[in-house]
Amino acid sequence: MPKVQVRAVEQSDRAPWGELYGAYARFYNSPQSEEMRDKVWTWLHDDANALFGLVATDKNGDIVGIAHCREFARPLAASTGLFLDDLYVDPDSRGSGAAEALIAHIRQLAVDNNYSIVRWITADNNYRARGLYDHVARKTDWLTYDIQL
Repeated sequence: MPKVQVRAVEQSDRAPWGELYGAYARFYNSPQSEEMRDKVWTWLHDDANALFGLVATDKNGDIVGIAHCREFARPLAASTGLFLDDLYVDPDSRGSGAAEALIAHIRQLAVDNNYSIVRWITADNNYRARGLYDHVARKTDWLTYDIQL
């Protein structure tokens, strides 16, 4: 049995998922309340919402990582892609292969569903994650802009 397993998030995962998602928000200094996590949790279990969640579990079955993805249209390419919105691994489990397993699982989902690309963004100073990302994907030349509303 591999050290890390990846599976779809389940209703019974709410508490460990919430702890990891809260830690992810703190990592990015993003204010987040329990009500906000409740809303995202609802999205993850709503078939009408494009967002879906994955968890990475260790050999004991404990959740050590989370990922959230959604399909997106690519008009210029006349195709669809898979966008990785959030990826977080508990600091005590970094180096365990959890992040690699989540990304490999997402990549396989994209292949199986004929998506043309898997895309994500990260902070420029997220050096540890970027070390992995540089190994499994190509850094693009595109810049990201936001209009805050």
